[in-house]
Amino acid sequence: MPPRIPEESLAAIEQAVAKHPDGASLSDVAEALPERLADRTLQYRLKYLVDKGRLITDGEGRRWTRYRVPAAEAEPAAVPAAAEKTEEEAVPLSPASQEMRAYLSQPLNARKPVGYNREFLDSYRPNETLYLSEEQRAHLAQVGKPNFDDQAAGTYAKQILNRLLIDLSWNSSRLEGNTYSLLDTTRLIELGEAAEGRDRLEAQMIVNHKDAIEFLVNDAEAIGFNRYTILNLHGILAQNLLPDPGAPGRLRRMGVGIGKSTFHPLELPQLIEECFNEVLEKAATIKDPFEQALFAMVQLPYLQPFDDVNKRVSRLSANIPFINRNLSPLSFIDVPRAIYMDAILGVYELNKIDLLRDVFIWAYERSAARYAAVRQSLGEPDPFRFKHKAALQQIVGEVVRGRMDRKAAAAYITTWVEKNGISEADREKFRDMAESELVSLHEGNFARYQIRPSEFEGWQHVWRERKKS
Repeated sequence: MPPRIPEESLAAIEQAVAKHPDGASLSDVAEALPERLADRTLQYRLKYLVDKGRLITDGEGRRWTRYRVPAAEAEPAAVPAAAEKTEEEAVPLSPASQEMRAYLSQPLNARKPVGYNREFLDSYRPNETLYLSEEQRAHLAQVGKPNFDDQAAGTYAKQILNRLLIDLSWNSSRLEGNTYSLLDTTRLIELGEAAEGRDRLEAQMIVNHKDAIEFLVNDAEAIGFNRYTILNLHGILAQNLLPDPGAPGRLRRMGVGIGKSTFHPLELPQLIEECFNEVLEKAATIKDPFEQALFAMVQLPYLQPFDDVNKRVSRLSANIPFINRNLSPLSFIDVPRAIYMDAILGVYELNKIDLLRDVFIWAYERSAARYAAVRQSLGEPDPFRFKHKAALQQIVGEVVRGRMDRKAAAAYITTWVEKNGISEADREKFRDMAESELVSLHEGNFARYQIRPSEFEGWQHVWRERKKS
């Protein structure tokens, strides 16, 4: 018989968890305890508290697990209850959504075990079945349209890309339990500096988001709800995060479990493949961009087509129609993690989309308002810069990676514009723009050219030394 765990030790763990209303990681709990416990001992005691219903967990996979005090059992003045109240006030919920949350707040043994319901997908008829009402779609179109009708796909996303990379990478990672702060994320993306004392995989998750967003934006003309886009999107998001190195970008070949849920996904690979193709076919057929985005957020994680990282794929793929049509992107700003997780569980266990729809509409309104303000601060885009953005990125990158000084760079640019398709009428202006960009390049803006910190540092040394001489 295992030894009895001292009640004072269990109470101390509960108090440590209560200090983190958004969820405490294993390391958070360990640091808050008055006495150091071995990781294995702490994990055992946390599991004991979860099994007894004194703590609850969320998060995808053990590494991302977060522990919380159940809101219903917290003291009136406790931090978790206050945080829960703030969440309720932040996102307006319909009565149906409130009922869903009440059901999902029950212990697992009080909720019905369910498997994948193929009819939930099969019964959806693109442009006939609608998750969003006509009024809701019209409202979202009004708040999300920045008047880029005559521009190429991806123009709006490229204009605000620096801000989008940080916002979407941080918020999507945060919804997975990533503990990086917004400032940590900014330094990692802009300077390549990982936060000290954090798990390496947290930095990898954020870098993967950045790379995946750049893939969608830079390839805006080609992306869509097709196998090329979704498989490669998963391949980028899952890079260096899965035990099987062949799993990123590959459909699932094994059964998976969903933590703290009664939902059991499909297990047969041929059925997963079949349903995956059906999801893509239906998504691609949907005409309204907002209906298309919400459909992806519902059906992709419900199918669980990949070994892991399914929700991340759904959140980024929801931006495909927005990037394609130059609408405001969706970056999940301020979305409460607990409500989002309940919204996903509501799809898994109840096949109901009410709560996820409420979250989607509220989150899109927040994102659209943010990027309207960002665009206003940036001013109107320069058409010439947009026209030659790819060429500018290429030539600046080549100068930096080649560690060219000012004289060498000027000569290289002159030769480059003549050989790389820049029209004669644009060459002089393009040369001036490229040289101006090189002169103004510094540690806070070189990342937009996909230049590594080591490459920038090596070039900057040559650039500065030759200037002195």
